[in-house]
Amino acid sequence: MTDIKAYSIEELDTLAEEIRQKILDTVSKNGGHLSSTMGATDLIIAMHRVFDVEQDPFIFDVSHQAYAHKLLTDRWDTFDTLRQFGGICGYTKPKESKYDYYVAGHSSTSISLAVGAAKAIALKGEKRIPVAFIGDGSMSAGMAYEALNELGDRKYPVVIILNDNEMSIAKPIGAISKLLSQTMAGSFYQKFKSKVEKVLDHLPESASYMAKRFEESFKLITPGILFEELGIEYIGPVDGHDIKSLIETMEVAKALGKPVIIHAQTTKGKGYEIAEGTKEHWHGVSAFDLKTGIAPKKNGAKVATAIFSDTLVELADADEKVVGVTAAMPSGTGMSAAMDKYPKRFWDVAIAEQHAVTSMGPLAKEGFKPFCTIYSTFLQRGFDQVIHDIALMDLGVAFALDRAGIVGEDGETHQGAFDISYLRCIPNMTLLAPYNETTMKLCMMFAKEYNHPCAFRYPRGAFLAQDRESPEYELGKSVLLEEGEDILFIGYGNGVGRAEQTAALLDVKVGILDLRFVKPLDTKMLVSLSAKYKKWFVFSDSAALGGVGSALLEFLSQNKIQDIQMTTFEYSDAFITHGNTKLVEESLGILPEQLAKRIL
Repeated sequence: MTDIKAYSIEELDTLAEEIRQKILDTVSKNGGHLSSTMGATDLIIAMHRVFDVEQDPFIFDVSHQAYAHKLLTDRWDTFDTLRQFGGICGYTKPKESKYDYYVAGHSSTSISLAVGAAKAIALKGEKRIPVAFIGDGSMSAGMAYEALNELGDRKYPVVIILNDNEMSIAKPIGAISKLLSQTMAGSFYQKFKSKVEKVLDHLPESASYMAKRFEESFKLITPGILFEELGIEYIGPVDGHDIKSLIETMEVAKALGKPVIIHAQTTKGKGYEIAEGTKEHWHGVSAFDLKTGIAPKKNGAKVATAIFSDTLVELADADEKVVGVTAAMPSGTGMSAAMDKYPKRFWDVAIAEQHAVTSMGPLAKEGFKPFCTIYSTFLQRGFDQVIHDIALMDLGVAFALDRAGIVGEDGETHQGAFDISYLRCIPNMTLLAPYNETTMKLCMMFAKEYNHPCAFRYPRGAFLAQDRESPEYELGKSVLLEEGEDILFIGYGNGVGRAEQTAALLDVKVGILDLRFVKPLDTKMLVSLSAKYKKWFVFSDSAALGGVGSALLEFLSQNKIQDIQMTTFEYSDAFITHGNTKLVEESLGILPEQLAKRIL
């Protein structure tokens, strides 16, 4: 591990430049998160200088900004394997390094984790200090405030570093704000404040009242009043790229022995001019040319997200009742085009999946058609809201689940494996899926007219299947795409394309069914097919437990059909690693060539 305790400030500044260059070189080749992690470099160096990573829990929120932490903790030589199959993860991962305290790929968990760690440390009678590193975007989720609420009450010694890289928490108020920030970050102010508080306890009530009113008035012109009112000591805003000042500020926070939030303002993409500033494109990137910042053009089929985006705008053009919401991912989910064209009907509510889901319920109740567009893995965060605020009321909200299936380099925290399993158990919920461009449009048209909760899933990237003409979607109706002999391939969503590719490698003719709906199932079609096809193979990019195969087994059991041999090619009961999608699928044994051999 790089020991920077004895480094001079000049040496730390040089180290920051070297780390940024290493990140740039690697991400430009491998892809990854760039702007946020470049901006966080100086803060992380100061963290490592002031706190003891061997003892103190370093807890990164989301952790896509923790590349500098990885480079400072024994991973410099392996950093070129970042996000590669078998290489180091793009997020913190304790199995990868003892210096990664916790897994983090979803936002707004760091303060809760820090509170939990502080409780454990207190119970063990130790002197370690949890350090939570959180971005301003993650502060939009309610979980962060739930944790702050308890922390402010219990007063555990926790240091929270708020990386404000978009000035969304508080904007500086000119020269006065800068002066106040520098003053509040200093040890003199903190000692003075502590002494004043002790004096106030001994003053007559009237004098104490006046002094406290003065302090409250003073805080009103500083950006920390929210945190102070929650019982958290506030320092800042401070310059997140001034390593000397950051070290001094963190030393003060460390010595206070109570909950402290350090509000640091940073520049996204710091050190790479092309990416500097609040440019969403540079948050997460594919490989690109360092000199120009341009990624190589990809030729190929239209990606599913783009099909969704175009179709959503078409539906909105035709019907003013069509509305939509996303949680901090307008471009990632394809909703940005609709937001640009109809800003009063399509909303980004920031990192707040629970709020996104619940807020669409009243819109459906009032006669609108909401499309709630969230990654499969992120809708997990709104599970109770789907049940309590949408399904229980039987409201016509359509959930568009992007990134269903293997998502590649983002790994375990982002693989879209579980949405069928966690949604299929909910009463009033309908589940359907498209498998190419035509069926995506037809699926969305069905969802638009359907006045009950429904969810449709689609993959990252392009569909596997070629486009073809297709009938409209009817509730609970499947489509037999190909006739066969004894073997039936049942595909759901992108699984139809995988079934077709596998069938093309076999010498026997197989039947191929586009299941379309996993809830409700097409029982009439399945009963009919069970008389002819005795070997069923299930293709779906989803977890096996509670998935499509489970639904079909339940159907066979309920209908007392006992002569079917069924095999499902869904994911086994394990979290799926990161890496190139094809390599990950090969490791799971679900490439068409592998499946063809298994079937034979």
